[in-house]
Amino acid sequence: MPKVFARMQTLVTVCAILSLLFSVHADVVERFEDVPECMSFFYKEQVPKWGASTPGAAHLCQRFVNRYHFATLYDTYHRIAVYASYQFQPSNGGGRENRWFVEPQLVNKSWQAEMKDGYWLGRDHPGVYLGERQALNEDYTHSGFDRGHLNPNGHHAVPSRNATFTLTNVVPQNPKMNQNAWRIHETQLTDLFREKCSKAFVLVGAIPSADNWIVKNNVKRVNIPDYLWNAYCCVDSNGRAIQSGAATARNTEDNLVNKLSLDQLGEFLQKFSNQPVGELFYNNCRS
Repeated sequence: MPKVFARMQTLVTVCAILSLLFSVHADVVERFEDVPECMSFFYKEQVPKWGASTPGAAHLCQRFVNRYHFATLYDTYHRIAVYASYQFQPSNGGGRENRWFVEPQLVNKSWQAEMKDGYWLGRDHPGVYLGERQALNEDYTHSGFDRGHLNPNGHHAVPSRNATFTLTNVVPQNPKMNQNAWRIHETQLTDLFREKCSKAFVLVGAIPSADNWIVKNNVKRVNIPDYLWNAYCCVDSNGRAIQSGAATARNTEDNLVNKLSLDQLGEFLQKFSNQPVGELFYNNCRS
């Protein structure tokens, strides 16, 4: 009997260790709070309540070359992100990808805990459909929409810049708006963050449309969002909030970005939710 008990204890210990190892190296997690490295992408480690009730939402700690780079709350029904959360990094050039990554653990939780080129993941698992819970590169091909980054590659240094080229970080974006007004807004934020912020914490999200989709073979594949939005919290070297701001843009050829305060963005987002929006940043980015 003691030997049996000892074996049972050993088995429980081994299972616990394996479970811990799996959770530490997971890309898809139950909560962002479960991964300390992932929490560094949120100001004072406060995760927004916005989007928490999204049906089928997946929490992605975006992992590339064996480290985490940003966090994404991903809507697996609409196959677009609710939001991406990241810390701004001055870009050092390079890092633009010709390939597009997908999230293996959105296909099978036991698969590798790191984004992978969708082409090669398909080659590794022939006969397994990768797109049940996420968008695929072919969904965007000849769709008339850009693969619009939420977390922009220009707000990062390599290798985080490479990591933004995952299809869980893009939405179908009107080409004119993506390549003009939204791009200019991202560049203006780069200048602001470089000039005034010791660190900048940023959220970028999308508001899904009621029934506007990229359709492939008569199947609704990727929701075309009505709006994009972003918000930032700029802090000094002591971690004290010193400036904040926000913006929204209709995903159309209007090619217009509306700059707002965080409070105004909260009022805007409230139109699309039955749940209180709450704070997007700790203390609404007030010192």
